[in-house]
Amino acid sequence: MAKSKMHKLNQGNTENIRMALYIRVSTDRQAEEGYSIDVQKERLVAFTKTLDGNVSYELYIDDGFSGATLERPAMQRLIMDAQNKAITHVCVYKLDRLSRSQKDTLHLIEDIFLPNNIAFISIQESFNTSTAFGRAVVGILSVFAQLERENIYERTRSGMQKRVEAGYWPGGGGVPFGYDYDPEKGILVPNSDAETVRQIYDLYLKGFSLQTIANKLGLKYEKLAAQIMLRKTNIGIIEYNGVEYKGLHEPIVSREIYEKAVALHAQRSEKKLVPYSRHLLTGLVYCGVCGAKMRYQKWGNAGYKLVCYSQQISKPYLVKDPDCDNETVWAEDIERAVVSDLMNMTADEINSSGSDSSGISIEETLRRKKASLEMKLKRLYDLYAEAGNRVLLESINELTSEIKSLSEKIEQEADRGVLSESAKAAKEQLKNIRNTWDFMDICERRNLICSVINKITVTHSSVRIDYKY
Repeated sequence: MAKSKMHKLNQGNTENIRMALYIRVSTDRQAEEGYSIDVQKERLVAFTKTLDGNVSYELYIDDGFSGATLERPAMQRLIMDAQNKAITHVCVYKLDRLSRSQKDTLHLIEDIFLPNNIAFISIQESFNTSTAFGRAVVGILSVFAQLERENIYERTRSGMQKRVEAGYWPGGGGVPFGYDYDPEKGILVPNSDAETVRQIYDLYLKGFSLQTIANKLGLKYEKLAAQIMLRKTNIGIIEYNGVEYKGLHEPIVSREIYEKAVALHAQRSEKKLVPYSRHLLTGLVYCGVCGAKMRYQKWGNAGYKLVCYSQQISKPYLVKDPDCDNETVWAEDIERAVVSDLMNMTADEINSSGSDSSGISIEETLRRKKASLEMKLKRLYDLYAEAGNRVLLESINELTSEIKSLSEKIEQEADRGVLSESAKAAKEQLKNIRNTWDFMDICERRNLICSVINKITVTHSSVRIDYKY
């Protein structure tokens, strides 16, 4: 600790004493006897009259501020005046009025007051930092002040934990949208916004994007609509410290609707489902002759055609067969055929899609596909070890990425059946497609198509659509 010249009190000192009287009252202690502003002010002013010398003082009052932080207006002014040497003494009624943090207390005394030759005095504890003993006592008392604060915090947390375990809302603000807090019953109660919450789920499951839903329902952000929809409070669950508890409040929607929406959101959140594109089928169309992807290509003023990448030179790593003789087709014709097929699916076809007479689950299907890709990857590595060309490396990277994605899907399905729920949500979307299609923008239409279609294969003039479910 750097040596400092300290001011002495009551020892015949006749110097000018510029006293900073610091007063703090926190919001939950204002009514407590001995901590009010008037009581602190009265005792601090009385103390200045007992000092020898020419004493002047200024009040620094933080009304309604916690002692857990130094971010208080009067405290910040006090620190600035101390650093500018505008004061010679700082006086408080009780140590914890300065701060309830041991770290902050020692910072103020050792880093602000002492280096600027400012004595610190606490009336209640009867010490000042002009003596070594006083500085030692400050450290000891700060420890106990910090301990008391932590004990209060632990008791508060313990009480909140017991409330949540019993199904009551923990309090402390943050009441979720669609609910009000009933302080008498200690639970959440659905309010007039609950109907808006239900509409979010209904519109989302019908295929509308979160941005469109936010616009329709007057919500400020797309993210806000997502936060409301994914909140488990809506199904009667309270999440506290990472653990879920059954709440006593009334759910706004059923668990079935919630899980469908969550599964659909997880599916739409996959990067491949929401790329920026003005074309309806980008990334889904493949050549039936060589197996390469097909791309949209501007065809004069007449529109766009779908062209096999094997017939292009722009991306040689996507070429599967340089001699591919598949025909180019008008993109509008393929789009019309796909949409027509979706529109004409009957309820029986939708409900039976994805059924497997062998009883193989989605999780098992994913595991088999992953195993097949891993075998293919091994063969590519063998070929790369012999040839080492760039095209093989690109294929290896693509397969590795696909296997990683499959692993994540398998984990999700094993944990909570996300993909099984996605299949149910996709079927619901298909049932409503006739009513919603005309109201969707291009992004929403793409999301819907990507959620139900795995692949579209064009072979000369024929089209094959492979559905996911």
